[in-house]
Amino acid sequence: MNLLHTDPHADSAAESDEHLQRRCNEGDQEAWELLIRKYRNLIYSIPIRLGLSQEDANEIFQETCLSLLAELPHIREPKTLAAWLIKVTLRKCSRFRRNNSRLPLDPSEDALERIVSPDNPAGLLAEAQRVHVLRESILELGSRCRTLIQRLFLTVPPEPYETVARTLGIPNGSIGFNRMRCLHQLRHLLEERGF
Repeated sequence: MNLLHTDPHADSAAESDEHLQRRCNEGDQEAWELLIRKYRNLIYSIPIRLGLSQEDANEIFQETCLSLLAELPHIREPKTLAAWLIKVTLRKCSRFRRNNSRLPLDPSEDALERIVSPDNPAGLLAEAQRVHVLRESILELGSRCRTLIQRLFLTVPPEPYETVARTLGIPNGSIGFNRMRCLHQLRHLLEERGF
């Protein structure tokens, strides 16, 4: 099970949000699909982390995408798109929980409302942004490093060195060196993003 659901076949030179937004605003369907694919896991992670079912997460995902479609031409700073999506998704989760009578209320409901409140989304917002930045950074790595990091660190349980070496077509003894090199590249990408 991959914890961050990164796409091992994703193009490492992902288009910027600004470029995708411009293409979407020009009616480019492929750009819309790329934008949704880029942020799909981020949007889904929020209702799932809040304990909603996959079916409910699907509904919130659809609603968030519709809001994005309507508001995309009005977003002035494409760099803030991830934060905007997180806030919109949090609001939709909060509204969904309030309006959906089939969800049982529990003692933590007040805490959930504080977390999901549009006035105070800091905790989940910060966590979702960190996961998103990590995921985007991993996708920028070369395919060998991306595969190695996913299989050693993001798969539960982690794959044994022998299996990873066989998958990558490298000697088992070189996994440690390659792991350190890939982690160094990932750290550099994260530092470029302010982490």
